[in-house]
Amino acid sequence: MPVLPYSPLLCRNCRSVLNPFCIVDFSAKLWICPFCFQRNQFPPHYTAISDDNLPAELFSQYTTIEYEEPQMISSSSPSPMIFMFVVDTCMIEEEMAFLKSALSQAIELLPDNSLVGLITFGTLVHVHELGFGETPKTYVLEELQKDPWPVPPHQRASRCTGAALSVAACLLGACVPGSGARIMAFIGGPSTEGLGSIVSKNLSESIRSHKDIDKDSATHYHKAVKFYERLAKQLVHQGHVLNLFACALDQVGVAELKVAIERTGGLVVLAESFGHVVFKDSLRRVLQLGDYDLGLSSNGIFEVNCSKDIRVQGIIGPCASLEKKGPLCSDTVVGQGTTSAWKMCGLDKAATLCLIFEIAKKDSTDTTVQQPSSYQFYFQFLTYYQHSGGQMRLRVTTLSRRWVAGPGSAQASSAVLLYDLIAGFDQEAAAVAMARLVSFKMENEVFGILTILPLRSLKITVKKAEFDPIRWLDKALIHLCARFGDYQKGSSSSFSLSSRLSIFPQFTFHLRRSQFVQVFNNSPDETAYFRVILNRENVANSLVMIQPSLISYSFHSGPEPALLDVAAIAADRILLLDSYFTVVIFHGATIAQWRKAGYHNQPEHQAFAQLLQAPRDETDEIIKERFPVPRLVVCDQHGSQARFLLAKLNPSASYNSDYPFPGGDVLFTDDVSFEVFLDHLQRLVVQ
Repeated sequence: MPVLPYSPLLCRNCRSVLNPFCIVDFSAKLWICPFCFQRNQFPPHYTAISDDNLPAELFSQYTTIEYEEPQMISSSSPSPMIFMFVVDTCMIEEEMAFLKSALSQAIELLPDNSLVGLITFGTLVHVHELGFGETPKTYVLEELQKDPWPVPPHQRASRCTGAALSVAACLLGACVPGSGARIMAFIGGPSTEGLGSIVSKNLSESIRSHKDIDKDSATHYHKAVKFYERLAKQLVHQGHVLNLFACALDQVGVAELKVAIERTGGLVVLAESFGHVVFKDSLRRVLQLGDYDLGLSSNGIFEVNCSKDIRVQGIIGPCASLEKKGPLCSDTVVGQGTTSAWKMCGLDKAATLCLIFEIAKKDSTDTTVQQPSSYQFYFQFLTYYQHSGGQMRLRVTTLSRRWVAGPGSAQASSAVLLYDLIAGFDQEAAAVAMARLVSFKMENEVFGILTILPLRSLKITVKKAEFDPIRWLDKALIHLCARFGDYQKGSSSSFSLSSRLSIFPQFTFHLRRSQFVQVFNNSPDETAYFRVILNRENVANSLVMIQPSLISYSFHSGPEPALLDVAAIAADRILLLDSYFTVVIFHGATIAQWRKAGYHNQPEHQAFAQLLQAPRDETDEIIKERFPVPRLVVCDQHGSQARFLLAKLNPSASYNSDYPFPGGDVLFTDDVSFEVFLDHLQRLVVQ
């Protein structure tokens, strides 16, 4: 992707940027905007333009391009990185030692010109002065002590997380407004004091569960969410980011904090302890520079321009609406909608947005295209941001797609139209979009039903009817297969799907069983954590979260992909499962027995040693480039931690199966297998 050292050329009507899809009249030195068809004159410095002398922004391969114009480059040194460390001190001495060690290492990784602030909190909030005129730097991290206030028996520690974060936001707003500052919050337990508290100090009150939130019996939940919504609005206005590192065996309030993290483009790491490798390595990844740095950028504004037949419903992702209303905005809102511009306080290499569009309704019933210029339609995405090097840049991405309904399409057969639609379908991106949509709906779509009881005392009660994610996913899949599948009515055996659609039912099957939909075994904090990561990661990484990858290692063959099925388990095989948040190395019973006997340490069994090492090497590569750093689980067949693998496998052989696989494992689950799921799908579709 080229970076151009001059200003972009804008359409004088719709303000879109010159791009490869523009029509250019070289003799008249004119270009026609593909979005609004406005004729624009080239400025004098484009006088040498010709077929043989094109500027970079007109090259067909440069649909994405960046501008770093002279006035956008800082005349002085690049802007310093600004960090406000907000540290919880209500924890045991061992955890404090782990956290102090990690923070000391983090300080060493910061660039020399960084500006650093420190706030500690427990019962009270303490703001530390780290520097003044005579003393440029003062370090107090080693002297941090556990919160001195005593905690009575049968009570939780007094922890004012909301107040500390509010103080941090106000200080940054007063000192460095509009800068790329980041709040780095390190929290080791639930907030129990003041605004943003999620539970009382009395241990007899349990922290809210999914069931409590669904029943509206979580007394602190909605107040805390509203507080963090206000904090998010303040941080977005200031251009600042909230990053959260939550390390505790109990919940700390990630579910309530989610709105502030997501709208500011913040990062979140959830671990069991500040001594856990997931926390320590993830913190290092945030601050280190090199081949695997996150490429942190800031102060982003993301804008969309599109053809007049397209409307923007909204975005699901790490951003906040700038409420730029206009003709591009749809009346139907999904995520952050009713705008064509969004604020992205924090960006990085992996930050990905899911945009939802709709086709604008036409007044005429005629579906044929009236204008030849409308055969194609266009999108342009503009991202203004402060690069990690400190310079301001503008990234422009311009895309073109073709309407299936073109001239003469009224006479075209439906089979041809369906073929063209199928050819443009991306089942991987569609699966990720469905995952984000269903997660969004599960958090936002709870509606009330009025029920009138005609008894002696007339009552009107409001009953909550929860959104049913499984039913919604199934209906969407059935509708898609019925529309685009090939089958004879009433005949299940005749059903087939194009290769462009064939894996989508499999993605949906695993999405129904994923941590994004099945919240029974997860806390609200864990579910919120999973969804924050899903809503910011790219398609490849998100697919691994939905349908984990499985690699098989054996003496008989090299590493090869294996079906995500219980049938993949064998006594003489090692399996490597990557579910994004967890990486599992699973040793078959025979492999585990040989390893415990120490055969890999004997010179004559070098092949076995190499077999054991191969999945370790692959795991190191996965961990090296991933954020947050995944948890590594090494387990054996029939061992207690084997559940991390078994929970992700298709239960083709379960305790109630008719024909279990000989020599393999049997899953103790009532979940239906993919084969049964597909059989039901085919029977419903052909009806």
